[in-house]
Amino acid sequence: MGFVNYTELSLGLLSITLMNSSNSKVYGLIIIATVFWGMNFALAGAILQDMSPHWSAALRFVLSALIMIAVAMWRREPLVAPALRYMGVYFVIGAVGIGGFNLLFFQAMQTTSAGNASLIMATNPLLTTVLAAWVLGERASRRFLLSLPLALVGVVVVISGGNMSKLTHLQDVRGDLLMLGANLAWAGYIVMSRKWMPKQSALTNTTLLMSAGALILLVVALLSGEQMTAVGLYAGINLAIMVLGGTVLAYLFWNEGIAQLGAGRTALFLNLVPVFAMLTAAVMGALPNMAQIIGGILVISSVAMVMLPALKS
Repeated sequence: MGFVNYTELSLGLLSITLMNSSNSKVYGLIIIATVFWGMNFALAGAILQDMSPHWSAALRFVLSALIMIAVAMWRREPLVAPALRYMGVYFVIGAVGIGGFNLLFFQAMQTTSAGNASLIMATNPLLTTVLAAWVLGERASRRFLLSLPLALVGVVVVISGGNMSKLTHLQDVRGDLLMLGANLAWAGYIVMSRKWMPKQSALTNTTLLMSAGALILLVVALLSGEQMTAVGLYAGINLAIMVLGGTVLAYLFWNEGIAQLGAGRTALFLNLVPVFAMLTAAVMGALPNMAQIIGGILVISSVAMVMLPALKS
């Protein structure tokens, strides 16, 4: 099976499910978010070559927040009243999901590989499911529980390339531990968003959440004592893509998914991130091997399994 056939089969599995689902629009938005997040693992490396982790995280969200504020104002979305009424909620969720996750993510990407980081994040649906059951009382369906092992097997195959010995040789334990912390922060963000996110539009919530997170990250960067340095052209392009796609659009689409589908089901789509990271590498000239192709099909099939119950709704 060639790479082109793999891509066609992968997209086919998703498109068949989407066409028959009452939530097809929401599923499509979540998948787009995972595409951008898969790209972020490759984009972060170039940015960190020119800028410190603290300033990389801060600049990413300061720019994203400014864009979101401009769009919200253009759409005449209410910002001042919700910000004053729910300020504490936005700062708490922003501190965990934006501040905590991104500080740990950029720190981790200094020393761990994109493969290890993707594999660690692939355990997020399991962690989120446990937290959602504990905090929200969400019950996972039998189909959901059956899909999780399939998704994890697929992710392991994608990252290892069929050579399982790679998984026992972590490049840097500190980096992987930091990524575990980021993973926990993201699970907390998903559950907290589901439980406490104000009943505002996705645009309003995302704008105010990003603004709160940006302020937190900016304060941390200023207190770190690190100097903000200018980025080169290549790093600047990577940062622009991360800001527009991997932050503004991805967070907006993801928050809509949590609101419509729930924390547990939305989190399962994070299993697609390593697959799209692999596809990004393929576009850049590093084609996947047979094991990675098989793993990618397993991952996408697991996501399709979770989407299938909507056929009868």
